Amino acid sequence: MSTTKPRNGVGVHPDRRNMPVDDHQRHTDLLMRRGTLATQRKTLDRGLCRDTGSMLRSSSLAEDSLPTALPMLLTMVEGPGRLPVDEDTQEVLRGKLRLLQPDSPEVIALFTELSSHIHSISSEENTILLTFKTFEEIWKFTTYYSLGFLDQCMESLLFDQKFWIQSLDRDDLGIEVSVPEDSLHLMVKGLLMQEGSFFASCSSNQIFDSSTCGGDLYLEQGDVAQFEPPILGSGWSVLSLNDGARGTTQKPALEPLIPFYQWFLKSCPENVLVGGGKPVSNFPLRFARGTCRALAEHHGQGPDELSLAAGERVAVVGRLVSGLEWFLGRAEATGALGLVQTALVEPAEDLCESTDIYLDAEERSFFCFKEESIIQETTALLKKNSQSDIGYVYKLDLIPQQDGVKLAKQRSSLEHVDADARLELKANMERILAPSPHRGTQSETESAADPVLRAPPPSPPPEAPCFTVHAPVEGTPDGELFAPLLSFLEGAPYRREFAVLYGATADLLSSSFFAGHADEDALVAFLSVARETARKRRLHWAQSRACFLLGLQCAGRSKFSQARVYLEEALAVPKEAFADVRLLAALYANLAHIHLLQKNAEKYVAAAERLTAAAMALPECVASAKDHVAALRYALRKAVLTRNKMAEARACFVLAKCHRLRGEDEAALPYVERLLELSAAAAAAAAEEGGGSDGVPPSRVCLGLGRIYGALGRPHLSVCAARRAASEPAATLGDCLGALALVLERRDEVSWLGGGEGALPCHAVTYLRRALVLGEGPRGDGGEEGEGERHALSHALTLCLSGLLQRHGMDGHAVRVVRAFVDRRRRTPGLAAGEGRSTLVWLAWLCIRDGQEEAALDVLDAIMQSPPSEHGATPQDGLVLNMRGIALRRQGHLRMAAESYRAADDICEEFDDMSNWAVCQANFGLLCLKAGAKTLAERHLTRALELFSGLEQEGPGLQLVYVLLELGRHYLEQGRLRYGQGCLEWALLLAIKAGLADCHLTATQQLCRLYGEVRPDQARCIVYNEHQLPLLAARGDRSREGDVLQAISEQYLTLGTAKAYRVALDCTKRSLGIFIDLGQREQEAYAWLQAGKIYHMLGQKELVDLYIQVAQDVGLITGDTGFVLALLEAAGDVFHNSSQDRDKAVCFYRDRALPIALKTGSEASRLRLCHKLVDLLLSLRRHDDAVEFAQTALDISITLEERLSERVAYHRLATIYQHLGQWELAEHHYLKALALCPAPLQFDEETLYYARVYQTLGDIIFYDLKDPHDAAGYYHLALAAAMDLGNKRAQLRLCTRLATIYHNYLVDRQLSLCFYQRARAFATELNVRRVDPSASQRQISRR
Repeated sequence: MSTTKPRNGVGVHPDRRNMPVDDHQRHTDLLMRRGTLATQRKTLDRGLCRDTGSMLRSSSLAEDSLPTALPMLLTMVEGPGRLPVDEDTQEVLRGKLRLLQPDSPEVIALFTELSSHIHSISSEENTILLTFKTFEEIWKFTTYYSLGFLDQCMESLLFDQKFWIQSLDRDDLGIEVSVPEDSLHLMVKGLLMQEGSFFASCSSNQIFDSSTCGGDLYLEQGDVAQFEPPILGSGWSVLSLNDGARGTTQKPALEPLIPFYQWFLKSCPENVLVGGGKPVSNFPLRFARGTCRALAEHHGQGPDELSLAAGERVAVVGRLVSGLEWFLGRAEATGALGLVQTALVEPAEDLCESTDIYLDAEERSFFCFKEESIIQETTALLKKNSQSDIGYVYKLDLIPQQDGVKLAKQRSSLEHVDADARLELKANMERILAPSPHRGTQSETESAADPVLRAPPPSPPPEAPCFTVHAPVEGTPDGELFAPLLSFLEGAPYRREFAVLYGATADLLSSSFFAGHADEDALVAFLSVARETARKRRLHWAQSRACFLLGLQCAGRSKFSQARVYLEEALAVPKEAFADVRLLAALYANLAHIHLLQKNAEKYVAAAERLTAAAMALPECVASAKDHVAALRYALRKAVLTRNKMAEARACFVLAKCHRLRGEDEAALPYVERLLELSAAAAAAAAEEGGGSDGVPPSRVCLGLGRIYGALGRPHLSVCAARRAASEPAATLGDCLGALALVLERRDEVSWLGGGEGALPCHAVTYLRRALVLGEGPRGDGGEEGEGERHALSHALTLCLSGLLQRHGMDGHAVRVVRAFVDRRRRTPGLAAGEGRSTLVWLAWLCIRDGQEEAALDVLDAIMQSPPSEHGATPQDGLVLNMRGIALRRQGHLRMAAESYRAADDICEEFDDMSNWAVCQANFGLLCLKAGAKTLAERHLTRALELFSGLEQEGPGLQLVYVLLELGRHYLEQGRLRYGQGCLEWALLLAIKAGLADCHLTATQQLCRLYGEVRPDQARCIVYNEHQLPLLAARGDRSREGDVLQAISEQYLTLGTAKAYRVALDCTKRSLGIFIDLGQREQEAYAWLQAGKIYHMLGQKELVDLYIQVAQDVGLITGDTGFVLALLEAAGDVFHNSSQDRDKAVCFYRDRALPIALKTGSEASRLRLCHKLVDLLLSLRRHDDAVEFAQTALDISITLEERLSERVAYHRLATIYQHLGQWELAEHHYLKALALCPAPLQFDEETLYYARVYQTLGDIIFYDLKDPHDAAGYYHLALAAAMDLGNKRAQLRLCTRLATIYHNYLVDRQLSLCFYQRARAFATELNVRRVDPSASQRQISRR
């Protein structure tokens, strides 16, 4: 049998619920789990201390042992300060950890996304131990940890939806995940060494033995190099990234770079990784914008460089990055644009640091959509999930009546509501219900919010024209053949059509931009002639672009040297200035790629430096071509080595954008994750300084990251990214709505979201509440149309949020949400007439559910008093009357409620509204049940069933199932079990068909009660109890699941077969596992005891003592003396009620339970235990031992004035003395027992007791004490009792003994003859009865 990773230090079976009955394995697993709970905390403490100690003692990675598991500590926190909560809430977290099953599909799927593996779980320490197999796994894990995704994942995994929706009143309640930094650091180092070389910065100035140059290799503190651990006793190998020099040393002082840098540098080719010299950052500003001045005169070396005079001001285009050799500038005097060396300028007055890595609005919108489109789409989506039927579907009175005390308190609190608030509410309702000529219809409003109808069609991207390739024809001027192409390529400014051209590949160029050529050689020839024609005509820009196209074609055919010649020619064409910077970037990107392939490091660095300057300057300067992406890695490498975080963020953005444009989400993911880390750090730093970040807020990057996770099939991380986006302080309404849409897209892929189609998950509460708050914030100049969209969104948010809260029992919160929307009506445009009335109806229903009947009646009365329809009563009037009846019923005004129901019934009948008519009839029936009119209630409920059954609908609704349940209860109370059974089973079938989980469970529980108590049927009761188990498991009600398993176990035990005992044992062990997980010690102890009892019944004695001992240990953990006493008594009962090993019960009763009862002063327990001991010792014939306990039982009975117990004690003492041969004491106690019998005798059992005791006294006196005279007296009394009872066998026996006494001892011939004749008559009669059934029947009838 295979097992999963150990949990709590022991093995856990993959599926404890459905595991086969394997006694040895099962009891071993359970005992190990139970046994480790007591020592688990100490063991974990010792283990963690040992690991921490080894970490702190580490001085050399190659010599010290590294931790094998990473402890992840979970803590419940709340408030902005994320402070730990009270111990009770922490205990809730521990309980959830006990329930966590590492081998469940949900847990495996989550931790697989988190790139980790569960090693074990310590619920007592709130710790999960994780392992990692590769460096990539721990890199991903640390990324998610730094982004805060672990907190959100653990919150969603451990706590169900109900917990979070009911914790709205707790301020920022959540789980905080922390890991020991030292352990994480050492584990990263260990995995890096496991995979070979890694990158690190020198923690001090160091000299290495050089193997590539004459002198030693010198690295300063902070220099980054590649280190390789020693092999077979050799030293560490070092590779300098500055110049490629190598060296060795024994123990380098190093600090590994963060995991992202490790991954990025390892993914770089060696030509990109090494070279370029040591980066310098002499410019005073790290990431600057503004203006600078030239330090000296400079003449540009080409058309791409800017010529400057000393002191000339140069405006920075984009950003100037310290550490880069070039930046893009524009001369203020001439307006010329070109590259400028960073070393040639100094800051001017207006040059300042920039915190914005985005260069235009298009770049800022790369991670998000426009807010207007998000509002439209989200409004349409929410309307599908909102309460769409609140305005026309009657409500069934499903609300249970509250108890008197709670209801009185609630009404008392409502009486103190401010009268001004009620008046304001009435005024707002009148404003909503008042007709408005400017208010559109509901359909018009919905159409206005339809994004398909209102969203303008997106503008198509520009398309480059397609040119026909012509072979040169003699006599035809070249100008005519190449005029279209040269006309397109000429011109200094950049045009949008060039964007596709600059990012094209050779294949795309050949297939899409040119046509009519036989092969690539023909296209190259055509472009060569076009290039020459442009050169002759001095069309410099056309020549440059033609050279660029030729370079692309040659590179695509792997003719890199020729391609390099064409690209360099494109740069060298004489021009006044290189106005098309995007062409310049494309040229340098392709040149850098070619130099990289040709391993020309010096030229590669020169081209990459210029490309980096362009990437930092202009948006869209780099296309998505693969060659461009490879060249841009240099920009990120330079930013990493110079530790320039803003430049690193800009490089990550450009690389992520390029990969996304190419459809490479997996490749873009690391850059977006790193960009989010850097953006969050920048935003936090700006917040600490009291300012704000100029760039895109982290919430936008979070949304983009969430979409990438979703596209890559990582729904848990996608939801976590959405949640973080919505919770960011700088999040906008569009961010919050985008996050909500992202969650709704993933609800079918993430188990904890639940919900399903048409139902919002509880996690949506956070987004809905925040969106409502942001929606009421400052608004732009959107005009009346924009205000209408905002209001439609607010309406949809209100309905969805209140519906979600109401579905989970948060009626008070739901009322406040809708009330706030109604109060905001004076500041928003008008609602459609139908929407306004429906919203108020929904508010009234929420008030009813929350116990605010007065407020509900105010709302309903306002609706009824609104201007009537031109056509008289409307169907919605009936809905209001029906709801009014529910409110009146809850107030106790049954007659008024009946009148309201009757009016609603008439409207339904008038409009032939069958579905609502059925609901109205059902409400009338339920009202009659409350009033005690059972017959009338049955009539209306039956009528409702008829109406429901006649409806043509896809499936049964909640109302029909609920009516069947109520009618079934009614029939059972009336004793009409057959009808009740039919209704309940019908309700069960309909609930299964309709997928109504709550009704499904309720019907099953009612049927269990029917077959378990009302109409006992053991087989059916077992079937329905087993049917309950998956329902309870689906709801997560494990406590109830354990109780049902125990009940099933008891039912199987009553069957009395070995097979039934085995099934009972399996159920008990399953419940035992649940109770262990839940930490329910008392139920756990009884489950251990029950398992031991079943093993005793199966005859497996070697396991009985073991299970009972564990049950005692668990009982002692509870610290409840009364519970321990009851448990020990129950353990004794296991042997007492058996036919085997009964002597073991004496130990539990006398040596364990009785001292506890004496110590606690529980006289009732002492009395019960003494009686059991006496009975047990008598059966074991240990009469001497029984005397003490029988006397104790007698004394306690006298003290407690328990007459029946006192009589039993006297009787047992008499029996003991009789067996001990103390006849006088036996006679004395028998007479005491008889004296306590009630007089006169009321039952045959009491008379029979008299007969037997007096016969026993006669036997003692006659046979033991040899006193015939007294014996005859006792026999006479026994005979009288037997005659009163009509027991002829006893009379035969007593008459025979009396005849013997009077004949042989008392010598009374007359009495002897009399009793002898009577004995003969009884003997004759009994013999006739044995052979003549008819005579026997006659004798019975006479008696």
